[in-house]
Amino acid sequence: MARRRTPPLVDPLLSVVMPAYNERDTIEEIIRRVLAVPVRIELIVVDDQSTDGTRDILQSLAPALAFKLLLQPNNAGKGAALRRGFAEVTGDIVVIQDADLEYSPEEYPQLIELISAGRADVVYGSRFIGRHRVFLFTHYLGNWILTVLTNVLYNTILSDMETCFKAMRVDVLRSMTLRSNRFGIEPELTAKIFKRGYRVYEVPITYDGRGYDEGKKITWKDGIVAVWTLLKYRFTE
Repeated sequence: MARRRTPPLVDPLLSVVMPAYNERDTIEEIIRRVLAVPVRIELIVVDDQSTDGTRDILQSLAPALAFKLLLQPNNAGKGAALRRGFAEVTGDIVVIQDADLEYSPEEYPQLIELISAGRADVVYGSRFIGRHRVFLFTHYLGNWILTVLTNVLYNTILSDMETCFKAMRVDVLRSMTLRSNRFGIEPELTAKIFKRGYRVYEVPITYDGRGYDEGKKITWKDGIVAVWTLLKYRFTE
């Protein structure tokens, strides 16, 4: 469907949804960096039943830093944590922020600029057209395959489908029912955004990718799920 320019958002409230699972070494730094960004921020952190002390750190930080903390009763996956966080959003724009230090919250102003101006409904922060740490070839190859498949199925020209940095107007988020519990949430979001004809832009971001020895959790099995998710939602919903 064709999308017309929407009215600009004046001083929008940015809702940041942060799923967290076993990130005790990075969680306090990333929260403080998010809250220091010079835009109006609503931070919602969802702990996915961490077992390494992350939950204790969050419970001690939440009252002092005034962010909303949601505690999952069971470890259900990134998608389930995001869906719970999305249900609590009250802002004008929403962005996903991982709890590690791979993505820089200092780039929020560039990420939401086109949405605030009424020119975009969704903006993806691309790791492959911006500055990035030289990281795993296998990870790059998997991302490339999934992005190409996305472009073929949805007739688009994305450079980075699996990026965490997806910002969108909250009405875009509310237009879809999300179902994925794990990392399939990324291709599900992308599939439903493009099927609904929203105006999508990409902007370059800085990416400080980490290896599996540094705590990276996504695996090749999640890549298979992503392929299935892209195919499924191309022909359903």
